[in-house]
Amino acid sequence: MNRRIERALLAVSDKRDLSLLGTKLRELDIEIVSTGGTAKALREAGVEVREVRDITEYPEMLGGRVKTLHPRVHGGILGRRDVAEDRAAMEEHGIPPIDLVIVNLYPFESTVAGGAEWAEAVEQIDIGGPAMIRAAAKNHAFVTVVTDPDQYPRLLATLDQHSGAVPAEVRRDFAVAAFRRTAAYDAAISNWFGQQLDGAFPETWTEQWQRLGDLRYGENPHQKGAWYRRTDGDRCSLPETVVSGAKALSYNNLLDVSAAIDCVQNLEGPGAVIVKHCLPCGAAERSDLAEAYDAALAGDPLSAFGGIVALNRPLTAAVAERIASPKSFYEVIYAPAAEDDALRAIEEGPKWGKKCRVLIGGKPTPSVAPPWELRTIPGAILVQDRDRSQRGRGDFEVVTERQPSEGEWRDLLFGWRVIPTVRSNAILLANGQSVVGVGAGQPSRVDSVAIACRKAEGRTEGASLASDAFFPFPDGLEEAARHGVTAVIQPGGSMRDSEVIAAANKANMAMVLTGERHFKH
Repeated sequence: MNRRIERALLAVSDKRDLSLLGTKLRELDIEIVSTGGTAKALREAGVEVREVRDITEYPEMLGGRVKTLHPRVHGGILGRRDVAEDRAAMEEHGIPPIDLVIVNLYPFESTVAGGAEWAEAVEQIDIGGPAMIRAAAKNHAFVTVVTDPDQYPRLLATLDQHSGAVPAEVRRDFAVAAFRRTAAYDAAISNWFGQQLDGAFPETWTEQWQRLGDLRYGENPHQKGAWYRRTDGDRCSLPETVVSGAKALSYNNLLDVSAAIDCVQNLEGPGAVIVKHCLPCGAAERSDLAEAYDAALAGDPLSAFGGIVALNRPLTAAVAERIASPKSFYEVIYAPAAEDDALRAIEEGPKWGKKCRVLIGGKPTPSVAPPWELRTIPGAILVQDRDRSQRGRGDFEVVTERQPSEGEWRDLLFGWRVIPTVRSNAILLANGQSVVGVGAGQPSRVDSVAIACRKAEGRTEGASLASDAFFPFPDGLEEAARHGVTAVIQPGGSMRDSEVIAAANKANMAMVLTGERHFKH
């Protein structure tokens, strides 16, 4: 049976919509009990309120650390209305029932995100708040608990609809949200302290993830799938809504889009990337975005069919008209922004336009957590920093007799920005700041070179080669030289570097060593 709410306890650090909430509760003839700061804000808004200390008969003390930790508060929350012994104990000890608990916690997360010192962070660890939230959530059979101002509209609409009562299914929803909130709060505290004591990789790390939706299936139809985002720190790097195209994103779409965004954000000038099976089959930088797309498509037009297009500049109508060719087909198009005319050009242009999903925005926000990548193996996860190089031309070393020309330097640096997104063993050929051939995922590096040269189809003459790791033997370099490649950028560090450099000199190739590798397994 749904009981009418008679008494509410409010203690909030986030005072958004507090006056509206208090006014509505009083209109429903619900008594409001509150702590000092919240009570003051309600009174200033003209809302009648009773102080917690009037119930506990104890003042707030210890600098506000102790306000609600009292049997007359927690007894009123935890008392079971259908258990005679509980009712008798409440009556004997003068404990008034509390039917609604509205509490949000001290802002620990935002405090430490702002670079707070140890003492300040410690003072933002809420004690009474989580205790009341957990008590109310535990006793959700009788008590409603609300932890976020965003929940106020649902609460007030429910109270209006049910004459001041809250149905059991709504109380359960709020209780689950409450347990999730206290879990996330405790995780934030534990993680911050762990980082302070243990450094970048603390002994334990706890994260909470929110489901964004179920997927039709995983990588294959017999695998179930869903996708989640972190509820703290970094937001999902993908847009969470599709601005065009009704078809839901699949597991493989999400992997490909993530790879495409990761790659295109490495490009400096107006750039376009086309990804297929998580590999950039085309990528280019130009002074004009439309030209960059044309060059990216020319990298491997056959593989581009059914792929993902990612841009690092807003999608204009002129670019959209190029993408929306009837000879092409793309599963997803990503851009940081888009003109309305551009969206119409995709939707109303080719036959495949209405099937194509267009994603806008979605760049991650700064986080207090390390920018980690997580990979799973059975029974464990592997954790590492993201591969974000800060090294540039001034840090690299030319080790051959011939220096790269300025055109070769442009291609070498372009290739070095793209190569971290290619599966190892990774070989990428660039010509005119465009990808013309990619070899990836081969156990042998020389095989990757051969595949990249074959994919380039005659565009290897004068091309520059980027390799994610060193050449263990001269054979890969010699294979590239046979196809007309004139410059190479690679990490170096092989026991046979001298042999590889000698092979480059013999072929009159320029070679740059970066001193860092970019494996992507």
